[in-house]
Amino acid sequence: VAVAVSGGPDSMALLYLVTNWIKIKKGQITVLIVDHKLRKNSKEEANSIYKFLTSKKIKTRILYVRKSKVIKKNMNEARNNRYNLLTNYCKKNNILHLFVGHHLDDNLETFVYRKVSGSDFAGLQSIKNKSVNNKIIIVRPFINYKKDEILKYNKKNSIPFITDESNYNLKFTRPIIRKFLNETDQSNLSQIKKDFENIKSYSSVYNSLISKILIKNIKLIKKKYIILNLENLLILDELILTKIIIKIYNFFFHKNSFVRSKKVNILIKEIKSNNFNKFNLKSMIVQKHINSLIFTKKYN
Repeated sequence: VAVAVSGGPDSMALLYLVTNWIKIKKGQITVLIVDHKLRKNSKEEANSIYKFLTSKKIKTRILYVRKSKVIKKNMNEARNNRYNLLTNYCKKNNILHLFVGHHLDDNLETFVYRKVSGSDFAGLQSIKNKSVNNKIIIVRPFINYKKDEILKYNKKNSIPFITDESNYNLKFTRPIIRKFLNETDQSNLSQIKKDFENIKSYSSVYNSLISKILIKNIKLIKKKYIILNLENLLILDELILTKIIIKIYNFFFHKNSFVRSKKVNILIKEIKSNNFNKFNLKSMIVQKHINSLIFTKKYN
């Protein structure tokens, strides 16, 4: 297994637990540190964590984000760069599981961020305890634990950690949301948590509904293409049709290959027009044939 470590309290607590667990399982652990190149001292921090962990005889690797990949310098870009590096390393080294230190507070922040950004029901489900990215299983054992609980655990077990200054930099959206959640009154916070729990409780039903509608309308499915019943698709609600198309896209491509809902909405308008013939949705070709819609993965 691999563990993503930033040196902060969450990832260091996770590393402590996974290290003890892997000894019992007689497995192997690799620590992966990502240097985002977003701060002047990021290289020094990565090296100090590396030296500390290797002194404890823990296999550790530093992964460097290329300067050409640092364009917008925002947290979303950093997240994409981080997961691309982490999962690609795991694939190349036959590591199937990657452990990351996301916790309950992170999940609540993500929920608020996506709600403010206008995410739909699927987006508001936020961070799952287990997901697949680039064919690597991402495991988040702390997703139901609060930050305070992790800090108490660190103190009890004398687990060292560093503080990431970017967590308090109000130039980024997430620290602003974190500050809001810490300072808002209890009634506001309770309502946000209630909304979040309601979304989570209905998420499995929602996902099952989308999958059932998709399966019901498949005429033929192969590795390279999927054929759906066009007549049935045209009468579906636009939101459901959007989610079906995104599910098909995820069938052909890795989940870290993101397709925007806006582009999918353009495709839907084209499909519903009388003169629709062919559409290229980010390397997925969509074609009309009589009463069928054919989705094909484009190969270079």
